[in-house]
Amino acid sequence: MPYKPRSSGRRGSYKGRGYNRNYIRKNERIRAPEIRVIGPDGRQLGVMHPKEALTLAKKVGLDLVEVSASAKPPVCRILDYGKYQYELSKKQKESKTTSQKIKEIKLRVRIDTHDYMTKIRRAEEFLAKGNKLKCSLQFRGREMEHKDLGFEKVKQAVTDLIHIGAADMDPKLVGRSVSVVLSPLPEHKRVLKYNDHVNHSEDNKDDHDENDDHDDDDQEPVKE
Repeated sequence: MPYKPRSSGRRGSYKGRGYNRNYIRKNERIRAPEIRVIGPDGRQLGVMHPKEALTLAKKVGLDLVEVSASAKPPVCRILDYGKYQYELSKKQKESKTTSQKIKEIKLRVRIDTHDYMTKIRRAEEFLAKGNKLKCSLQFRGREMEHKDLGFEKVKQAVTDLIHIGAADMDPKLVGRSVSVVLSPLPEHKRVLKYNDHVNHSEDNKDDHDENDDHDDDDQEPVKE
């Protein structure tokens, strides 16, 4: 009969524990034999036993929280755990907002005023909703001989949207296209100038670029 290695069962039981990598140890949950402690004022208090550190934390009415479990020894801070959790959740929200959708509008060197304002209104809507915006202009044929006109048009768009967004950097020419990326201003600083009738709280509104009869170049929201 072929030999079958015996299983200790530990590996399977570990997988079923629902291990949470984001779990934060605090107070009596800190089981390391020794820890490096940082005081409430940010001062290093040295290496000590967790019970000794917890006594110091309780004296000032705060918690002992493990902030770096991978360090040797683990690093713990004496702080207000509720406030610490709030700061962590705030940072997570901020990191999510940095991964914004990037929308795009396309301009032309000879775009007429009506079409241009249609693009600007759509761009304002994108920025008002907290999206980044890529404003690009493609040179056609001999338009490359007048690149300054393309740069002026893109810079004009940046100026016309200054009340709701700011350029991450100056417009750049890549191949036959000049483009610039704008980031929305902080929410409390955004002002609607061309779309004051629009209700931006409607989450179900379709966020596609403007498609008009004069320019079929505009595309679906792009990701970079």
